[in-house]
Amino acid sequence: MNYEQPIYFYILLAIPVVLLLFFAVQIWRRSTQKKFADSKLLERLSPSKSRGKGLLKVLVLCLAIACLTIAMVNPKIGTKLETVKREGVDVVFALDVSKSMLAEDIAPNRIEKSKQLITQIINELGGDRVGIIGYAGSAFPQVPITTDFASTKLFLNAMDTDMVSSQGTAISEAVQMSTTYFDDVEQKNRVLFIISDGEDHEGNFEAAIEAATDNGIKVYTIGVGTEKGGQIPIKRNGVLQFYKRDQNNEIVITRLGEPTLQAIADEGNGKYINGANTQAVVDEVKNILNGMDKKEFEAKQFTDFKDQFQWFLAGALFLLILDVFLLDRKTKWINKLNLFNEKRA
Repeated sequence: MNYEQPIYFYILLAIPVVLLLFFAVQIWRRSTQKKFADSKLLERLSPSKSRGKGLLKVLVLCLAIACLTIAMVNPKIGTKLETVKREGVDVVFALDVSKSMLAEDIAPNRIEKSKQLITQIINELGGDRVGIIGYAGSAFPQVPITTDFASTKLFLNAMDTDMVSSQGTAISEAVQMSTTYFDDVEQKNRVLFIISDGEDHEGNFEAAIEAATDNGIKVYTIGVGTEKGGQIPIKRNGVLQFYKRDQNNEIVITRLGEPTLQAIADEGNGKYINGANTQAVVDEVKNILNGMDKKEFEAKQFTDFKDQFQWFLAGALFLLILDVFLLDRKTKWINKLNLFNEKRA
């Protein structure tokens, strides 16, 4: 059993408050009645007045509050066990977080566009496992390979160009790090997607790609940017401070390096994908992954829970209606039983 909204259990604190108020009113009423008349005389004046009905009404009201509270909490009871098998491919994304990714030649800018692409791809994945690597002048692990897509997207959104102090585009280092991500030796299909503008300042990526392919990794590249290129804005708190300049104090224009990304994909037995159209990229990635053999990662057993609030809601309504019809007068048929052997005049 589990509870959908356990916070509503705090409403149960109203029950002792109602009981305290009831007993306080009873004490005040008795003290006031003693000042008015003798108790035996009061009993003669109101012979049909029941002593226990008031307490009974309050108890019924408290039970109604308890049932209503449990209905709001919505307890769920497990009804069956199911075996769920996850089958998929290991997918690692290597995201370029160098300063050139701040260029706004593609809206809103290259790095935000890249994160949108990865998020949309993850949303379309089924039983696959994913991991994320960030790289600029050096590579770093951002998310280890996992099936927890929600956490993956959370850490992805936190990535920016300030995560690596050393600038550059260490594609080869990112590729080398990806080989440590694929921890399942039985997994035949391993995929690395490099999302970048293609400005590889190191150049020597052939050895890293060859090592990756030897480990059964297929390397695909997704290019983000335009051939026309754009300036690199440096902002603080969203306000433009200046545009990045080179050693000659000339404004740097960064352009999409498709030849580099194409060469990486060819070397890695993969394919180059232009990242301008998000839906086209997602469809292409889905086709690539669907064409691969799936491996069973895990088999989980979970309980299928069903809502049970309706029973407690019906009980609360019944008790509230009962409380309305419970009068303070003695019930005639119970009075005739004379359960307590009362002397009658």
